[in-house]
Amino acid sequence: MPAPAWSDWQPLPAFAPPWDAAGLAETLDGGQAFRWNRQPTGSWLGLWAGCAAEVRLTNDALQWRAPAAVATVTGAALPRYFAAQEDYGALVDSLPWRSDPHLARCLREFPGLRILRQPFGETLLGFLCSATKQIVQIKQMLALLASRHGGKIVPGHRRLPTWSELAEIPEADLRACLLGFRARYIHQTARFIAGHPGWLDETEALPYFEAKARLCSLPGVGEKIADCVLLFGAGRLEAFPVDVWILKAMAARYGLHGWKPAQVTQFGRVHFGPLAGLAQQYLFASERRAAQAKG
Repeated sequence: MPAPAWSDWQPLPAFAPPWDAAGLAETLDGGQAFRWNRQPTGSWLGLWAGCAAEVRLTNDALQWRAPAAVATVTGAALPRYFAAQEDYGALVDSLPWRSDPHLARCLREFPGLRILRQPFGETLLGFLCSATKQIVQIKQMLALLASRHGGKIVPGHRRLPTWSELAEIPEADLRACLLGFRARYIHQTARFIAGHPGWLDETEALPYFEAKARLCSLPGVGEKIADCVLLFGAGRLEAFPVDVWILKAMAARYGLHGWKPAQVTQFGRVHFGPLAGLAQQYLFASERRAAQAKG
């Protein structure tokens, strides 16, 4: 099958501050999204909804191209996906880095880090696959779901199945995509969403605490997954997801030894303020880098 023709490289809308390689890699492959892969040329190829894009860093600016058949729809979707309307310079400056030396160090490590605004339903699916799994394993599960049950974007690239499509897939077929016990949660959630049209859109539009409570009513969704979905799929920067890395960071850097996740979440939202989720992503990235450096 011939490879699809691609559009020319084009600049993304201006962002402030400039992108950097570490921040771009952490944004696309640091646990926010699971369908971006680095290419041999150093660019990144990503898939979401009916879109496919390749992005690259050139002189601190981000450029993109797409398969010609979906270039128009992808170009229209990219500004929202990368939260182009947000002034990240101002957002980062409003974090309490002046009184928090550790946060200040994290900000210096990843000056180009962003919070993606992914499709809400796809974000929910990705994080339902995330329980007890590492990023590479989540990416593998989603790739299998797309290749076996998703529709074609262009030749060689397939989207994830929608929730209505997932509702028609037997649980055994979901397990065959290496989902394990997560297959049951995804199957049950899909049946619920299919039976309640508009539920996802309504939830995305609700205030933070109401949206979180609704998400936590779904099978397999706890507070951490709900906060991830709201942060990365609904732009709720007040969400403060707490996973193993954040527990380590908050214990080692802020003295919260033995604190439970719910307590750490409350501390994070109070200490870091209304942009706690943005601070969380810097803490998360820094803690992972420190662990990787130790080997």
